[in-house]
Amino acid sequence: MELALPLWFEIGSMVVLLLVLAFDLLIVFKRPHIPSPKESALWVSFYVALALVFALLMLLIGDAEHAGQFLAGWLTEYSLSIDNLFVFVIIMGRFAVPRKYQQEVLMVGIILALIFRGIFIVLGASLIASFSWIFYIFGAFLLWTAINQAFGNHDDEGQKDSWFIRFSRKRLKVSDQYEGNKLRTTVNGRRMFTPLIIVFIALGTTDLLFALDSIPAIFGITQSPFIVFTANVFALMGLRQLYFLLGHLLDKLVYLKYGIAFILAFIGVKLVFHAMHENELPFINGGHHIEWAPDIDTWTSLAVIVGSMLVATIASLVKLRMSGSTLAEAIHGEDDDEADEAPRAGTAEVVVPSDQQEDPRT
Repeated sequence: MELALPLWFEIGSMVVLLLVLAFDLLIVFKRPHIPSPKESALWVSFYVALALVFALLMLLIGDAEHAGQFLAGWLTEYSLSIDNLFVFVIIMGRFAVPRKYQQEVLMVGIILALIFRGIFIVLGASLIASFSWIFYIFGAFLLWTAINQAFGNHDDEGQKDSWFIRFSRKRLKVSDQYEGNKLRTTVNGRRMFTPLIIVFIALGTTDLLFALDSIPAIFGITQSPFIVFTANVFALMGLRQLYFLLGHLLDKLVYLKYGIAFILAFIGVKLVFHAMHENELPFINGGHHIEWAPDIDTWTSLAVIVGSMLVATIASLVKLRMSGSTLAEAIHGEDDDEADEAPRAGTAEVVVPSDQQEDPRT
């Protein structure tokens, strides 16, 4: 379905979202601190409320289909962003980033995620406009991703350096100590990068990989570039505060990966059905549309997404309760101050051999 919203609404929405992000960025760099659980909860609630208000505006200015596609896309991207957040937690611990400066680091990670996703949205929209069969590829990719998400081994996720990080370590002169949010420092008269540059590279490569999953997923819900982009922006807004609110609880949501995998598999099947319904490939059904292929509507997608995340979250919390741990203990972990006690982050001190590293999921 071709959806069109008033141009003034789309432009106005983009301006408001950019102003909100700029304000958030200003707060982070003007007042670096460790947000309290209350502060984090208030900010997360504010961004969730903002997304719901935006959906209401789409309902009033557009129609129920606009609002439904936005909600389904936002929830899908939000669930994938939480999965992204888990890797961010591992990266922060691996490189011993002081908690006082983690807000700034996370904000950079979120900005990089927006940039990469924006690029993939433009590319995805162009491919969809030119080749209807691209939905076959998107669907197959999401099905493969879902299987890997559910049954793959993720113990090393975020712990092993990518080839790009290893290359950067060899080419860049990096000091062994953080100096606030500075990227450059002087050591014995030599200009060097601080370890923050390696953290940014790690976050950037992670964002790039997650963008490969998230963009095909949301194009399975809507083909409107505006809805795709705004759903991504709202999903990423508040992610920084969610990091400090959930803390170590992310590690305890053991069934979350299965909920995300089910959502990806569902959208993958939905994309394949859509490709069959609009089929133009000559070697499939003689190049004709496959009429019996079901066209899954937006509200069914929304129900499946919400149901999957609710079941996965509740099941994880039930297992946490049965293990004897309380929710508060899971959120705060053993010691929230450990990161502040490790201000040094030289590669020799932070990156220990993999066989000596403790699995962060245990």
